[in-house]
Amino acid sequence: MGKSNVKIKWLNESEEHDYPAALSYLSLLYLPKVAEEHVAKLKRARISQFKAKDIFRASHLPLLGLSNYHVKQDKKKIASRERLSPLLLVRDSENSTLIIADGYHRLCAVYAYDEDAVIPCKIV
Repeated sequence: MGKSNVKIKWLNESEEHDYPAALSYLSLLYLPKVAEEHVAKLKRARISQFKAKDIFRASHLPLLGLSNYHVKQDKKKIASRERLSPLLLVRDSENSTLIIADGYHRLCAVYAYDEDAVIPCKIV
C-alpha cells in the first residue's frame, strides 16, 4: 500500500442517502431509539479528519479485497476524480472500538491507493 499519485476528492458534507444507510447498520447493533440518536448526532457533527490506517485499526475490521463489487465501484469513482462522501463513524467506548456506520467500502477503496490518506469523517 504505497502512496499513489491519485488525488482523492471529497464532498464537503455527507450525502443525504448515507444517513438511512447508517441507521440501517446501526439498528443491527443498537436498539432503534439509540440508533436514531446516533444518526441525529451524526447529522449535526462537524467534519473531522483521520488517516485511513488509523480508522482501520480502531474499527478492528478487515480490509475488503479489491474484487469486492462496491470497493471496485468506489475505486472507479476515485480514478475518475469523483468526490466521495465523508465517512460516518460512531465511537463504541464500551467496547473500545470504532463503528463505521457508513463508508466501509469507500475506506477500503481509499486504503488501496494510500493507507496514509486523510479521510473526512463525521464522528460521534
